[in-house]
Amino acid sequence: MTVNTNSATDAIATCMNWQTINWEACVMEVRKLQLRIARWEKLGNRRKVKALQWLLTHSFSAKCLAVKRVSQNRGHRSAGIDGIVMTSPKDKWDMLQSLKRRGYKSLPLKRVYILKSDGKQRRPLGLPCMKDRVMQALYTMALLPISEMKADWNSYGFRPERGTADAIEQLFIGLATKRASSWVLEGDIKSCFDLISHEWILDNIPMDKKILSQWLKSGFVESGKLFPTNHGTPQGGLASPTLANMVLDGIEDLIGRKFGSFKLDGDYSKQRKNPILFVRYADDFVVIGRTSEVLEHEVKPMIQSFLKERGLELSETKTKITQIHDGFDFLGQNIRKYRMRNGTEKLLIKPSKANIKTFLTSIRKIIRSARSMSQTELIRLLNPKIRGWAYYHRSVVSSEIFSAVDKEIWKALWKWSVRRHPNKGKRWIKSKYFHRIELRDWIFRAKIKEHGITVTDTLFFANNIAIIRHTKIKQQATPFDPAYERYFQERTSQKWRNNKSGKLKVMALWKRQRGICPVCLEKVTKLSNWVVYWHKNKLEGGSDRLDNLSLLHPKCARGNKPKFVIPHRSSQ
Repeated sequence: MTVNTNSATDAIATCMNWQTINWEACVMEVRKLQLRIARWEKLGNRRKVKALQWLLTHSFSAKCLAVKRVSQNRGHRSAGIDGIVMTSPKDKWDMLQSLKRRGYKSLPLKRVYILKSDGKQRRPLGLPCMKDRVMQALYTMALLPISEMKADWNSYGFRPERGTADAIEQLFIGLATKRASSWVLEGDIKSCFDLISHEWILDNIPMDKKILSQWLKSGFVESGKLFPTNHGTPQGGLASPTLANMVLDGIEDLIGRKFGSFKLDGDYSKQRKNPILFVRYADDFVVIGRTSEVLEHEVKPMIQSFLKERGLELSETKTKITQIHDGFDFLGQNIRKYRMRNGTEKLLIKPSKANIKTFLTSIRKIIRSARSMSQTELIRLLNPKIRGWAYYHRSVVSSEIFSAVDKEIWKALWKWSVRRHPNKGKRWIKSKYFHRIELRDWIFRAKIKEHGITVTDTLFFANNIAIIRHTKIKQQATPFDPAYERYFQERTSQKWRNNKSGKLKVMALWKRQRGICPVCLEKVTKLSNWVVYWHKNKLEGGSDRLDNLSLLHPKCARGNKPKFVIPHRSSQ
């Protein structure tokens, strides 16, 4: 039997090629090109932007990052209609070599369905094949800087450095004061991703029209049959969120030019008698005005006309006008202004009843289905879900709700424990599954031995999460503008204060510097406060590694550079 040594050698060489890629250099090169695209887009030089887009989509670094992103995201094991997935370094390298514009042909989407949040209706998704996903990731890198430069200031969905907490905080700013408007238009766009006009996208989205047309007209396969796609963007493709944002951007500007705006500066910064606040997250938006008549007869028709040009329309059942004292739900949270006993009014934002019900239903379903599961396995399954839900709601009025949720989870776990031992007494069951830790009793806890070491798993309590007010991002800030580089560094530093992994990194910096600020040579303490300083900015290719960071006093970080960097103790 003979062995083909040449093919084995080629496979090893291919693996080495993928594993020896300099990822920091790739990120730096792509970042520089994106900043140049954003700069020329801001200046209005379309010819220069188009040339830089071509340069980015044909660069080796961008192709590497596109393959890496697709091969590491949540859906990397879900194949398209061709059944191909990227699992080995050889697969990734082969995909990298095949990324060429010439001869590229998009394959039809694989139609799958997922349940909506209500657990009853199903949402259709179109899964592209791996090569189409990589091509979308590649061309989205060149489109994202343009999208950021054109984006509405109060658009927070599917944008870098922004999230739901920013949208909720913006609503709090616009509704909490005494003189704030009290009428709310809750908007929902009917089947947004499925009905967007292809003609409008091809005429207005600044990217390679041939590639864009391939994505839009690829069709989808369901039950072995091919169906055409005459409108909409594939909800499941990597480019869809950016495309949808660019389609909807402009509503805030349209409203602001007529009614005034809450923007800080610009052509229409002066607030008029009836200013309008517009906040959007993906295809859900909220408009706040002084009277219901203005929202119903002036603002709503303007939005309908804007959407009609793009082949979209408002959902009549989900679009409604509400008084702020009645409250409304947005992004899983309830926003309502309460009348207090002393005659004042207070705006409170809490997790919505529907969101709490959906969360507890999913937790109970997991517990009921875990009849044969060990206590340790159940704890490890529940903890990420409880922790994620609690962190999502940690910036609003959630303390009492966290306690109530913990109580409901305890009830479900007690039923689970009793069902497992029908012939045992309650005291025996309590001693087996629930334990005392310091002054707290009835804690769901398990101990097992793994590799000869005793490991303790404890159920996570939502009420252990401290309520911390979120600091909203500046409306006009974008990571593609060099003027906001220091601003985003300060936000990262602030996030690390409230993040477990960030606190560990800060502690490592503090120990490395022996608690001394490298600028003023004074002690860094909680009382003196601190910020993280990047020696080399991310725009220049810097990273979050410890050798690029220092811990400084806030005053020392303003326009100063450290006099020295204390090396690691191991290097002394």
